[in-house]
Amino acid sequence: MALGLKCFRLVHPAFCSSLAAFTRPVSEITLKAVNGRQNNHGQYMASPAVPTRLFATKKAKAKGKGQPQTRVNLNTALVEDIISLEEVEEEMKSVMEALKDNFNKTVNIRTSPGSLDHITVVTADGKLALNQIGQISMKSPQLILVNMASFPECTAAAIKAIRESGMNLNPEVEGTLIRVPIPKVTREHREMLVKLAKQNTNKAKDSLRKVRTSAMNKLKKSKDKASEDTIRLIEKQISQMADDTVAELDRHLAVKTKELLG
Repeated sequence: MALGLKCFRLVHPAFCSSLAAFTRPVSEITLKAVNGRQNNHGQYMASPAVPTRLFATKKAKAKGKGQPQTRVNLNTALVEDIISLEEVEEEMKSVMEALKDNFNKTVNIRTSPGSLDHITVVTADGKLALNQIGQISMKSPQLILVNMASFPECTAAAIKAIRESGMNLNPEVEGTLIRVPIPKVTREHREMLVKLAKQNTNKAKDSLRKVRTSAMNKLKKSKDKASEDTIRLIEKQISQMADDTVAELDRHLAVKTKELLG
């Protein structure tokens, strides 16, 4: 029998190797297919198991990104002793309304007498609106007249204010009468107005940022009046209000840009 076993080992060395491997615990080995000729019986060799570590795929990491954030909707009455969210909202709305008013008055393809009303003139008595010291009228679709007869001493200051209004206007003076030719609606003029609209929108965002910062500073001073969780929710509400206003500003800019470029 010993001789037979010896012969069996010589004939089947692979079997012996496998047999030795299977004397180890199953948890320490894995089976690997042996590359070889195709036959009806698969051949396997035992090899030590290698511990593996599972990593999150890029797809898994990206999961959840871009999902809409949970919106906060606090009852303003419940936090009014900490901060007035209604006042913050009103200040943000005023920034939006100021930009809309600015677009209507200064960023138009067709200039109208009302578009000069907002122009501020520096006088000896302080800053005054142009329509307070001059009579503005439309002479023709291509010409606006500003009669400074009531305040002739402010004529030079009015001319300077009109030139520096950012409306691409070049006024001419005849005594106390200021003639303001309306520029032709060229492609360059349209692009200039779009640039002006973007500048005004950026200024509005700066104003909005100041409103948000001011609100956050007020909130910091009131941290002893509420829990950290409540303060965190109010901060999120303020940031959410600011983000909504920025989106509204961008929407109005997109509409105005489309209107100007035609």
